[in-house]
Amino acid sequence: MAARALLAVVFPFLLLVVASSAADGAFGLQPISRRSFPKGFIFGTASSAYQYEGGAMEGGRGSSIWDNFTHQHPDKIADGSDGDVAVDSYHLYKEDVRLMKDMGMDAYRFSISWTRILSDGTLRGGVNQEGIKYYNNLIDELLSKGVQPFVTLFHWDTPQGLEDKYGGFLSPNIM
Repeated sequence: MAARALLAVVFPFLLLVVASSAADGAFGLQPISRRSFPKGFIFGTASSAYQYEGGAMEGGRGSSIWDNFTHQHPDKIADGSDGDVAVDSYHLYKEDVRLMKDMGMDAYRFSISWTRILSDGTLRGGVNQEGIKYYNNLIDELLSKGVQPFVTLFHWDTPQGLEDKYGGFLSPNIM
């Protein structure tokens, strides 16, 4: 799973390198570079909380539908992996942000794991301050390195409690 996540981060640059190499001298085309894009074009990378964060049993995080699915049906995932550790961005976010900056990224789009904020999916369970702290620290680190954060509020990892109570997004009560 870590190799796939690394590829997801590196893939935009690999495309540029391959395209640039192919175009260099071929048919008289100029190599692709940042100057090939319009002024203000934002180069960035992205991740999904479940696939990237890890720390599934830490910091007061509750269970999501993906936690339950991957644990109950490991045969449904080609390599049997789950997101319990993933690429461990929960612990390694500073290194991840440094790599983004070193790669020349301008932005990072990440999703919020709602089970890290609302452990059981509701306000009745209280707001998990450790989860808030994690995302604040990540955003602060991005900003300190000049990488613009873009937040995805929902990336298909519904809290298991809401799935159990309402049937997930099949119910209008979940909104």
